Amino acid sequence: MLNNQSLKKQTIKAVILVGSKDFGRCPLASRLHRALWPVVDKPLLQLLIENISTQGIDNFVICCQGDSGEIRGSLNISDNVEIEFLDESLPRGSGGCILDAAGDGNDELLFVFSASMFIPPDISTMADIHRNAGSDMTIIFSRKFESGKLVDETSGFYICGDSILKHIPQAGYCDIKEDLIPKLVQAGKTIHAAKMPNYIGSFRSWRDYLAGTADFLENVRTGRINLPGYDRFDSQDVWVWPAAKVDSSARFFGPVIIAEGAQISEDTVIFGPTIIGPNVVVGAGAFVADSILWEGAQVGVDCEIRRCLLCYDAVVKEGKETEDSLLICEKALLADKKPVVSSLENNKVRLQSLARPALGWIKELLPEYVQTERFRKQAPLWLGAAVLVLAIFWSYREPTLADLWTIWNRSDEYSSGMLVPLIAIYIVWLRRKNILACQTRPSIWGLFALAGAQALRFFGLFFMYASAERLSLVLTVAALVLLLFGWKLFRQVSSVLAFLLLMLPLPNRLQTALTLPLQNWATSSAVFCLEALGYEVTRVGNVINLAGTMVAVVEACNGLRMVTAFFVISGLVVLLVQRKWWEKLVILASAVPIALICNTLRLVITAIFFTVIDSKRWEGFFHDYGGLAMMPLALGIVVLELWLLSNLTTEPKIEDEQTLVYVKK
Repeated sequence: MLNNQSLKKQTIKAVILVGSKDFGRCPLASRLHRALWPVVDKPLLQLLIENISTQGIDNFVICCQGDSGEIRGSLNISDNVEIEFLDESLPRGSGGCILDAAGDGNDELLFVFSASMFIPPDISTMADIHRNAGSDMTIIFSRKFESGKLVDETSGFYICGDSILKHIPQAGYCDIKEDLIPKLVQAGKTIHAAKMPNYIGSFRSWRDYLAGTADFLENVRTGRINLPGYDRFDSQDVWVWPAAKVDSSARFFGPVIIAEGAQISEDTVIFGPTIIGPNVVVGAGAFVADSILWEGAQVGVDCEIRRCLLCYDAVVKEGKETEDSLLICEKALLADKKPVVSSLENNKVRLQSLARPALGWIKELLPEYVQTERFRKQAPLWLGAAVLVLAIFWSYREPTLADLWTIWNRSDEYSSGMLVPLIAIYIVWLRRKNILACQTRPSIWGLFALAGAQALRFFGLFFMYASAERLSLVLTVAALVLLLFGWKLFRQVSSVLAFLLLMLPLPNRLQTALTLPLQNWATSSAVFCLEALGYEVTRVGNVINLAGTMVAVVEACNGLRMVTAFFVISGLVVLLVQRKWWEKLVILASAVPIALICNTLRLVITAIFFTVIDSKRWEGFFHDYGGLAMMPLALGIVVLELWLLSNLTTEPKIEDEQTLVYVKK
């Protein structure tokens, strides 16, 4: 590889394309050059120049478009670095800037950079690649994640030899990609493409800027980039300027950088990748994650900031939640203020007159005992109990209930859990007469049960067992029923409380242990059925070869989704039918074999259809909706099971006794 001395002998010149401000696409870039957006406490352009100069290049040309004075005044570069500012009065394009920057130099190697690049690649390595390829121009591609996929994109970094200069017009506009490269191809010049193994951080929007900053922080964490003057904080991936004020109760999950003059108040939580710029104030109890706060920004007390860019002096008001936003000034935050009510007394009278008919209608719907004098005397106690219940369930809002909702919406295996609370409410409504007839007598045992449920919850929170937190939710519901209403009502709704367990996903370890056996069973049973039907079948792992058609039994086809759904169906049937307890237990236990049988039938039918249908659309239709077609079959099997149980366990009939009367003659 080339060292710094050999780089200098080759008279390499670095050309940095700044261009003009971006009008229209990004409101911040239209006011401030992307090259001057700060990274910690330096403009991005200065950081780029410093990184390149440390690799042995000390000759720079900064190509601007009428803004060289602003760019020059924003930089603080060492005198050892030679910088020439090239101010284009008319647009020359990226290709024209290369010719103008080259000047009269001969045998120069031109390294062309975009000014919005965070981390330039290793110059020696790139020079070796260009030289070994024997190319006139090398185009560098960078890799980045986009929509969950790793894609290649042009990085805005080019390596050019002086042989290309004669193909650039002396006047007029010339773009590298649209004009120069086609001309070089027509002239028979050698153009080489090289791929960077990582993302080098060139950005176009403020969201790309956040992504580039995250990559910059990762390089700081790995030691590739140093932060002189900063100290490590609590042996975490947190760097703090000595003059910054950080409260001891603040918690950090790096990588996080806190610049000079910043103030971090008590009980704040900051998740990386995050940069807290100079003189930034973060209020008490605030939460900041994946965000960049420029100099002078202020975050109020109990605010929540996620994936945001707060530019200079931006203010987030107290208690405000902001996510995925660009905050430029305070005016944008004041737009959602509501007018003050002019007359509180008039509004109070108006509300009372509007609410009176509705209150009378609600009174008619209430049970009679609620309207008794005894209940009215106990109303404060019931009101306090209601507040307690609401407070407890509000405490479960984050993260337990939010996680459950996410799992129900995103996981096919547990999407049926969304129906469980609704079914439970329906069953309670059907049993309302029996429930209201129960005498309510609060039990002290419910208090101990509630304490045990909360202990389990905090155990899960402390040791990060989400399954324990979710289980404590159901146990808390049961404990509150026992505490507030007593044993009689608790026994009346105990089956419904047990049914609520079906809304919870299985623990990760249990699901992992079941996945592979279920997948093997699904494959083996499908192969057996296909062979029984006369098909020629071969199996390779979990892939079935059916007459040349490959059918993969993936993890999502293992049948766990049907097991959880059929458990919900069987649980609903058990709650609705009037049968003996052991018959209900048989119905509930049969959910597993019914689910496995239906899943096997689905796989067999899908595999057969795949052999006769070539359309990808119809293949996807049968694959995705085949499971829904098994639901009527499963219900039919349950009905058949109920019929068999009712006929196999009939009680003997008691015949009337006959009295024989003998009459003497």
